[in-house]
Amino acid sequence: MTATPTPRVTIKDVAARAGVSKGAVSLAFNHKPGLSEATRDRIFLAARELGWSPSLTARTLAGSRVDVVGLAVCRPARVLGLEPWYMEFVSGVESVLAAYSSSLLLRLVRNMDEEVGVQEAWWRGRQIGGSILVDFRADDPRAAMTERLGMPVVAVGHPSLTGGLTSVWTDDATAVTEAVRYLAALGHRRIARVGGAADLGHTAIRTAAFDEAAGALAGAWQVATDFSGDAGARATRSLLTAAPADRPTAIVYDNDIMAVAGLSVAAEMGLRVPEDVSLLAWDDSQLCRLTHPTLSAMSHDVHGFGAEVARTLFSVITGGAEAAGSHPVPTPVLTPRGSTAPPKV
Repeated sequence: MTATPTPRVTIKDVAARAGVSKGAVSLAFNHKPGLSEATRDRIFLAARELGWSPSLTARTLAGSRVDVVGLAVCRPARVLGLEPWYMEFVSGVESVLAAYSSSLLLRLVRNMDEEVGVQEAWWRGRQIGGSILVDFRADDPRAAMTERLGMPVVAVGHPSLTGGLTSVWTDDATAVTEAVRYLAALGHRRIARVGGAADLGHTAIRTAAFDEAAGALAGAWQVATDFSGDAGARATRSLLTAAPADRPTAIVYDNDIMAVAGLSVAAEMGLRVPEDVSLLAWDDSQLCRLTHPTLSAMSHDVHGFGAEVARTLFSVITGGAEAAGSHPVPTPVLTPRGSTAPPKV
């Protein structure tokens, strides 16, 4: 007895399951304007459930085939592997790439010159359909490179750093100001910040904002690090070894892993958190809710941020007019928990 062949799933089936027209499915997969994000998500879910994706031939004829997206990161592998921000960011990017049956090509580089060479080789070798650029610096050479090559990219960084590229960014200056004002409102007058690498543009933005917000305080300190737990621990130790009257009563960290390391250093030195020193983390990964006490944080939907970056890149690649320019995402917001309290009188 001959088995009945399984009917082939078509775009019509996806449209019916999602409750939309075939044209709407095409708009969603070509990342064209005209659909709400909720409708796009419903279409992508229906396609996944039915096991359908656009044929490569159709995507190529439509000029929208993007099999691979590039991402080069200038960080040591040991640091990147422990950094919750990048893990969440990449998961957000991947959530969108999966809907397009696309892949992420990730490369760690040692410096900016190496990244410029890698990006150019990727594009000239037709290995990628576009790229995500991160960790912008002052006078960053990648803006000129992408213009020269005509390579579609999205820059993750403040527009003041990205040289006119389409950018997706958070308002770090406002978030730093909110953090300092919150700690000052609790009564802290000696506040420190353990920051990231000094040559990164977003670090410079946070540094300037902290200087301005902390200008009226009795004491303010800033220490640059490499974002690692070891560097965060060393910075915390140097801040807390001063005499009680000369050390900070609150510390803000530029990422979660350094804040967790700072919590361990405080315990090592016999200091109680938050009674002796308040600690405030950044990004609010799962780490912040696994410590004791739980860490207060400037909360940021990093997964959603990565997804928005990927969606914007596909709009750039397919020529969507709405993609051009600057795309701010919600500013990190304060989430108080057990690691912050008024200082001891």
